[in-house]
Amino acid sequence: MIKRKVHLFVFDSMADWEVGFLAAGIHNPDMHKVPGSLAIRTVALNDRPVKTMGGLRIVPDMPLAALNPKSSAMLVLPGGTAWDQKKNKPAAALAARFIDAQVPVAAICGATAGLARAGLLDHVAHTSNAREYLAHTGYAGAEHYHDEPAFTAGGLITASGVHPLEFARHVFALLDVYPPRVLAAWYQLYKTGQPKYFAALMKAAGG
Repeated sequence: MIKRKVHLFVFDSMADWEVGFLAAGIHNPDMHKVPGSLAIRTVALNDRPVKTMGGLRIVPDMPLAALNPKSSAMLVLPGGTAWDQKKNKPAAALAARFIDAQVPVAAICGATAGLARAGLLDHVAHTSNAREYLAHTGYAGAEHYHDEPAFTAGGLITASGVHPLEFARHVFALLDVYPPRVLAAWYQLYKTGQPKYFAALMKAAGG
């Protein structure tokens, strides 16, 4: 089986927790609608190792320059302080190429500010950490802002940094990772922590 690749941008100061649910869910195929059809690949500004906000050292699979949107199922952009320092511009430029190629992009927290500075949120519905947070970028898309934990508009997913669970749910829905009943039970389990949703998840997954 040829796996669809989800490309995760990694960089110094990346906020680990913002993509934890997402990466684990894609990497673990047990409950996927088509087991083994997806894989995570990391991309970075270059081929040197990066250190996340949590101190984890990641050796990227490939540099951004080598990534062709047509060979990807989605580009995922986590948050991190580098975005607020107006770094990671090549990643925002790559996101523009993905959008032009009609390949999905998912951005959370500071990455949404990077997209805003690149003009990619000027004409599309989106969300972020707060309306005021994006206003500081000087972008022209304030009228399209939605005060939601996460938001999907066509092939673009945006989310607040304090809602990584909702971010993952939107990604899983757009990529059609899980059957609807599995996704609903998975979300309720991690949202509420109630054991009944674990039972519902096992039942939905056929376990």
